[in-house]
Amino acid sequence: MADPEIRKGLVGVVADATAISKVNPETNSLLYRGYPVQELAASRTFEEVAWLLWTGELPTPEDLAAFETLERSQRSLDDDVRRAIDDLPFSAHPMDVVRCAVSVLGATDAGLTDDPASWTDADLTRERSIRLFAKLPAIVAYAQRRLRGLEAVEPRDDLGWSADLLHLTFGDVPSLRVVTAFDRSMILYAEHSFNASTFTARVVASTLSDVYSAVTAAIGALKGPLHGGANEAVQHAFDEIRASGGAGADAARAWLDAALAQKRKIMGFGHRVYKNGDSRVPTMRAALEELVAEYERPDVIELYDALEGAMDAAKGIKPNLDYPSGPAYALIGFDTAIFTPLFVAARVTGWTAHVAEQFASNALIRPLSAYAGPAQRAVPASAAG
Repeated sequence: MADPEIRKGLVGVVADATAISKVNPETNSLLYRGYPVQELAASRTFEEVAWLLWTGELPTPEDLAAFETLERSQRSLDDDVRRAIDDLPFSAHPMDVVRCAVSVLGATDAGLTDDPASWTDADLTRERSIRLFAKLPAIVAYAQRRLRGLEAVEPRDDLGWSADLLHLTFGDVPSLRVVTAFDRSMILYAEHSFNASTFTARVVASTLSDVYSAVTAAIGALKGPLHGGANEAVQHAFDEIRASGGAGADAARAWLDAALAQKRKIMGFGHRVYKNGDSRVPTMRAALEELVAEYERPDVIELYDALEGAMDAAKGIKPNLDYPSGPAYALIGFDTAIFTPLFVAARVTGWTAHVAEQFASNALIRPLSAYAGPAQRAVPASAAG
């Protein structure tokens, strides 16, 4: 019998169908429910995009008003969640803090009864998705504030989702320019088909577990530097280049040459799906330029262009979304370790949309493996016998 074909990393394997998103190869555009993400980022709010991902259509004004009222009523940081976060050591990575907090949200959801039907009910799943969407800004913001020795800030129900996340983190609301740039980044990060963390969420959902369990598992997958942690790695690279003595082309090229000689993986570049460059990058690059102008930091875009050019010359590899988002979040004032939790706050919309889709047409995800160990053998007699 022929050996089975093994696709390491499931490369090229089509595991299921989804109506949530795709990369259109003809236009190289990421589509959310058919809409190009760059068009959504230019004209819609993150709340509207969340509704689109969950329901399949953009909200009517009435839908949006009702959704915003419901979401804003649930933003406060729960006492149980705050206590759980406070019990964690300050050495815990903020992703561990967020993962723990989401798990506590699930453990304290009174609707999760002993009846497994309560775990996968479509209406309850939508309610839990909105709850997660509403709670994560306060969780992420507190993850940063506690590390700075600051108390939690109470949410405001007169602010949009992105504006309130910034308010919860920094204690005030920055300019409209900053809020808009940040909101666009959240839209760009919201969904990306069967990426590693989304597939993880769907695997958990396929067992008919609940959405909190699926999201908790997805957070664990996103923590890794080959997935969500890449935006943190980009900022670390920028910091290393600056520490080496500059932010121009020569410093970037010298850093890159040394990193490649050490066989380091250069994060923020390349993507398994996009063959002609990540279609989200131009929109996020434009948002970064707005922030550079707002904070009067031309050195950031100088370093950005220098490293991008050096990487193109050395490897011919184009940047992905993590490359412009890292310096953008740093300019706004987020600690580097908070970059991936921000990714969680955005991607929870896509994760929960996929969990609901998995529940609606479920099959247990259980692939086979090719055994490569020893052939069957007898257990030797015990030396003690």
